[in-house]
Amino acid sequence: MNMHDCGYKKLFSNPSIFRELMETFVKEDWVKEIDFKDCITLDKSFVSSHYKKTESDLIYRVRLKDKEAYIYVLMEFQSVPDRFMPLRMLNYITNFYMDYACNNKKVKKLPALFPILLYNGDRKWNAPVSMKELISHHELMGRFGIEFEYFKIAENEYSLGELQKIRNIVSALFIAEAYYDISLLETEFLEILNKEEDKKALSLFFNWFKQLWQNERLPKEDYKKLEEIYESTKEARAMLLNAIRKEKETIYQKGILEGEKRGEERGEARGEARGEARGEKRSKEMIALRMLKKGLTKEDISDLTGIPLSELKDI
Repeated sequence: MNMHDCGYKKLFSNPSIFRELMETFVKEDWVKEIDFKDCITLDKSFVSSHYKKTESDLIYRVRLKDKEAYIYVLMEFQSVPDRFMPLRMLNYITNFYMDYACNNKKVKKLPALFPILLYNGDRKWNAPVSMKELISHHELMGRFGIEFEYFKIAENEYSLGELQKIRNIVSALFIAEAYYDISLLETEFLEILNKEEDKKALSLFFNWFKQLWQNERLPKEDYKKLEEIYESTKEARAMLLNAIRKEKETIYQKGILEGEKRGEERGEARGEARGEARGEKRSKEMIALRMLKKGLTKEDISDLTGIPLSELKDI
């Protein structure tokens, strides 16, 4: 496996990046039912020894409607589309099922499995996606013919406009591969840094560019621009969040004291509770306003203050 293949595998081994791939690029209703908090990658590879040096694959075990299911992702980096990809994919999947059956002697049925081909080559993917396209006179076998089809995600089939509307790590990755332009990538990178909550996913994404530069597949000056954005944004965000937390604690305590004072002045327990609640609410609103002025996203503000997104509009 070369550096590029390895980098891709590390990226999509991250649960957050895997979730973005599924929710953004797999337009199937059942994807909404996946419990992404309970998904893990399998350590064992089911790619045959013949292709180990040229291919990379991942198998995720997920919970789908409280049932065990699997998602198989084959990352294809060859520049020429392989006409016999349906046969290769089917071979990998039957190998997985054979292994599963051997290791789970008591099962009566095999778990559901969804096969994905992720292609990042320059040429258009015009190879078959189903077995029946490979078999001569497939219709002669009727219902006994082999039925199998994989789900294709070809990076170069998405327009730049489509990818820019998405704005997550996966779409930015596709832009870098299919429409490389450093000024465009700088904008995407900055947007993602301000939006993505998974710091490990961000680190993996940045390190992917670092590996490209170290292996002379990315100009040094381009990498340095992305590095500057990454480091400055990370530092600024850390300082801002730290300052906000301290400010939140100070204002919150002040609000509590004001509420208690008002409650005492009224001499009623109910009045005290109301005053305390008003003070706490007011302190949160003040913090939210300061956050808005500092450019934080609504999602970050809601997470830090506990104010629902629907109420932020009123503030």
